[in-house]
Amino acid sequence: MGRRYLPVTVQPDSSSTLPSPVQRVVDALRERGVDFELRRLGASTRTAREAAAAVGCEVGRIVKSLVFVAGDEPVVVLASGAHRVDLGRLEAVLGVPARPASPAQAEAATGFPVGAIPPVGHARPLRVVMDEALLAYPQVWAAAGTAQALFAADPRELRRATRARVAAIGGGG
Repeated sequence: MGRRYLPVTVQPDSSSTLPSPVQRVVDALRERGVDFELRRLGASTRTAREAAAAVGCEVGRIVKSLVFVAGDEPVVVLASGAHRVDLGRLEAVLGVPARPASPAQAEAATGFPVGAIPPVGHARPLRVVMDEALLAYPQVWAAAGTAQALFAADPRELRRATRARVAAIGGGG
């Protein structure tokens, strides 16, 4: 029995063609065997609060894909929308000093603008660290390449697909 893919839910735009950034994410998820549901929405999902409101879930179930620079290496951090990344904890996991990437650095590393960075489909392979708080949920929502697209998936599948290192990197919201 092969993998099943949840239906692509298109709201409210009913065009059958996905924007190329969204298609890159869909292709990456399928290549990695992730079951997912994609939603294209009319509302912005650039922030965790906007994304949670758009899909009707608690903000902790939103995956914030943030880019940090550790030494000279960009690293994607998958954080719960309910938490801020604790830089000290992240540096302990990475073993080197880290700082948030500038929007230009984040886009150069991932191929996606800030507010639309997905956990997969990046311009090049990147190291990924996942906030362990995301694993408390049966399903999480993450950006899908544009500020109006999200996908839902099991966070354990997302961890596997990104080869993320799981760590307690979240601090207070």
